[in-house]
Amino acid sequence: MSRTYKATGINLKTQVLGESDKIVTILTREFGLIRAVAPGARKHNSSLGGRSGMFVVNELLIAKGRSLDKITQAQTLKTYPGLAKDLGKLAASQYLAEIVLCQALSEQPQEELYELFNEHLHRLDAVSSANPSGVLAHLAHGVFHLLALAGLTPQVQVCCLSERPLKPDFTDPNWQIGFSIPAGGTVCLEAWKRLRTEGHRSREVGKQGEINNQFPMPHAPFPMPNAQTVVVHRQEIPVISSRLGAMELALLQHLSQPQIMQIDGARDHHWLSVEQILRQYAQYQLGRPIRSATLIDSYFAANHDATV
Repeated sequence: MSRTYKATGINLKTQVLGESDKIVTILTREFGLIRAVAPGARKHNSSLGGRSGMFVVNELLIAKGRSLDKITQAQTLKTYPGLAKDLGKLAASQYLAEIVLCQALSEQPQEELYELFNEHLHRLDAVSSANPSGVLAHLAHGVFHLLALAGLTPQVQVCCLSERPLKPDFTDPNWQIGFSIPAGGTVCLEAWKRLRTEGHRSREVGKQGEINNQFPMPHAPFPMPNAQTVVVHRQEIPVISSRLGAMELALLQHLSQPQIMQIDGARDHHWLSVEQILRQYAQYQLGRPIRSATLIDSYFAANHDATV
């Protein structure tokens, strides 16, 4: 087996090694996630210096090592210069990269994930810096598509309880829908309240039954030996994680589309709500926090008076 191999990949993460080297975590088309040393990448005149930067796409020649492989050659194919020039874009890109790091596998081709991640970085790179809601919209779009690729998308088209289609009502300013992270998506509040009411009634009946068992009726007949017992399973009442208005639901329902749909009336705070919902859902599914999300909070709170 050859001690060197070729791969095309995008840098997701870097860390310092020794006095002048870097360890680069790379998502490659051919071999999935790999970690390789970029020798001398921190030296001033190193050819690997710029090529080992974040979100740089390279054609690589890599030598196998005992514990870590080593980059011997790198030819840059693509960069995203606009990401480093805007803190919001950079934070959004790192946010998506964290999700990719959770999803990517090693030693297996990851072409779909590679192409999807690059596509959303390209879209973020092209967003105008004067359009903060555009950054949020593209971030939410990217998160939704990454979850879809992993088979983890939340249900936003129908109610998780009743399975009935949901349509946002823009005529009622007080219209709301619930979102339950444990249940996996949107919940009609009427169906949820009805289930809670039935649950309370069931508990009351259960309590009454316990009282009757403690104080049985005199001369109560013994049960028939061949009588059948009917077990009733109660439907679990999901926790409502947040409540959405008509605009937030409409935005969520359009995120499955290949391109972001422009919806009249969508404002920054609507996209912030959608991002918060997807963030909490993604963290629940991935089993870990998204650390870069705090940069999104700080950026929009400082620059756009947003409270998240």
